[in-house]
Amino acid sequence: MDRLKMYIGGRWVDAEGGKTFTAISPVDRSELALVPSASPADVDKAVRAAEKAFHIWFHKSQDERSEVLCRIADAIRARAPEIAKLEALEHGTPYKEALGVTMGAAAKFENTAWLAKTVMGDQLPVPGSNTISYLQREPVGVVGLIVPWNLPTIMIAVKLAPALAMGNTCVLKPPTINSMIGLKFAEIISTVEGLPEGAVNIVTGSGSVVGNAIATHPLVDMVGFTGSSETGKSILAAAAGTVKKCVMELGGNNPVIVMPGADLDEAMKVLGHRQFNNCGQHCSGLGRYYVHEDIHDEFVKRLAEVAAAQVVGDPMNEDTTMGPVTSGEHQRKVEGYVTKSLEEGATLYYQQKKTAEHEKGFYVMPTILTDCRHDMTAAREEIFGPVAVIIKYNDGDDIRFLANDSPYGLCAHVWTGDVAKGMELIDDLHVGAVFVNCQMLQENQPWGSGVKESGLGKEGAIMGLLEFTDQKLVCVKYRK
Repeated sequence: MDRLKMYIGGRWVDAEGGKTFTAISPVDRSELALVPSASPADVDKAVRAAEKAFHIWFHKSQDERSEVLCRIADAIRARAPEIAKLEALEHGTPYKEALGVTMGAAAKFENTAWLAKTVMGDQLPVPGSNTISYLQREPVGVVGLIVPWNLPTIMIAVKLAPALAMGNTCVLKPPTINSMIGLKFAEIISTVEGLPEGAVNIVTGSGSVVGNAIATHPLVDMVGFTGSSETGKSILAAAAGTVKKCVMELGGNNPVIVMPGADLDEAMKVLGHRQFNNCGQHCSGLGRYYVHEDIHDEFVKRLAEVAAAQVVGDPMNEDTTMGPVTSGEHQRKVEGYVTKSLEEGATLYYQQKKTAEHEKGFYVMPTILTDCRHDMTAAREEIFGPVAVIIKYNDGDDIRFLANDSPYGLCAHVWTGDVAKGMELIDDLHVGAVFVNCQMLQENQPWGSGVKESGLGKEGAIMGLLEFTDQKLVCVKYRK
């Protein structure tokens, strides 16, 4: 079994003390590699390497930095099959889908490179003559990036590209259960010309050790994190000691409101795909469905047809549409929600049967629960799996209250045959994004909530780039 190394200061190193953990495939529980288990001392080395590199990277022109990002994009494309295979084996994404995700990661670096050239400061009007005042954008400094396990390849790009583009240097912690993917990125980045040693450091290990060391390190100026709200709160508390800037994309339990007259053919193309794609492990995924009684039975029937059509199995099989969830721990959590729902009175409307092959890995089968209530555990918490929680509502229910009655506020979905009625809900839904008769996440759209316990700040587009900058006020009297 291969023994991997971390990437710190432009060098491949073992963890201090030589500690490792084993990367496990969710497909069949096989052991893939030994991965370094870093200590706070390793994080300190990475942070100091990033601080040293910052003074080189920051002073490069935006054109130079953007050119390096384009080289990273080219390097990712050249080795896309390697990354996609790792995503299939270590994460469980069907290979053909993982290949598209990898190309998307390359595009993220390239698009960010060009977008970064549009960032500028603001001139401020001041009284009197012979004086100017303006705000200039500057990089924050050393940025700690803590990547989630649900979409490891694309999320590395989402976090790393804007941080680098704006002149920051980075210490990146990949998800523990997808560390091999993170180290593959390090391998690719290490070949790119123009990136100073230490500008990107990839440190593997547990969140409780590596993540905490990043959040508390006095030389880390900013933390970017995606993950659960509970972990996010812990990171915010740790970062508060040095008043770090934080961008947090946290949990969600996103409501889906299906109104009378909704086009179910179109709804199934979007909702059916999003419910089971990546095993439902999406931040923007479908948390709880509120389906009007007039359309409930037909909606459930259609969704069950989509669930039954899923080919669940080996991600390397080209016919597979859904692989395993990413870990045994998460498998137990998701299946536990199903069991709890049945105990609380829900009905198991549909669930694919497991085969002997499925029992070898961490598979959760497509599942639909009906007769659910708003107060059930599965409707109150984030399942993050291929389990649809269906709640029937009628005209007497306050659908606005039900949708908003959650500690989360990431996004909401509305499906309706009367777009005007659907749009009447937009102002009342206390979330960061509302999708009416679609789900559209484009490169020019910022993502993230900033609403309730679903996070702070934005990712993507120009707003996401600006998160990785500080504004400096400059005042100059140029003549007496």
